[in-house]
Amino acid sequence: MTQHTTKQLETRTGYRFVVRPASDEDEPKLADFFHHVGPEDLRFRFLSTVRAVSYDRLVAMMHPDERTDSIIAENDRGEIIAAAMLAGDAAGERGEVAVSIRDDHKGRGIGWTLLDHLVEIARLRGYASIESIEDRQNRAAISLEQEMGFVSEPIEGEPTLILVRKPLR
Repeated sequence: MTQHTTKQLETRTGYRFVVRPASDEDEPKLADFFHHVGPEDLRFRFLSTVRAVSYDRLVAMMHPDERTDSIIAENDRGEIIAAAMLAGDAAGERGEVAVSIRDDHKGRGIGWTLLDHLVEIARLRGYASIESIEDRQNRAAISLEQEMGFVSEPIEGEPTLILVRKPLR
């Protein structure tokens, strides 16, 4: 895992938040955060129907392997408003990203700013590309990614999913 420190980010709308690596102490806050992520967004994040995020998934977010960055975004009250992961492949060529945002914090530019931050981490890691597997119905994420220079392509044998990829080199 790349060691990243706490950093303040600002969206295009002027909204400020802090990003930092997830830690053991975040388990109750992460559990609470996912209660504020809508069912459709949970399905988009985990690509399956999820009623609640399991303890095992929370642990995986708090204890990523050496190729994975698990990042949380907090508002000025210390509430988690977004959670993201960047997982690198074994060859160190590609990074796959997943982002979730609290329902009551959408529309503030957090997704764009957080994804831009993850692109920078991927560049620092030397990845040739960053990508995300998206449900075709997740039009908001796909549109945002395309606006940021990601290109969509079908996934063979998966008619409901697409791959969005951004070359970094």
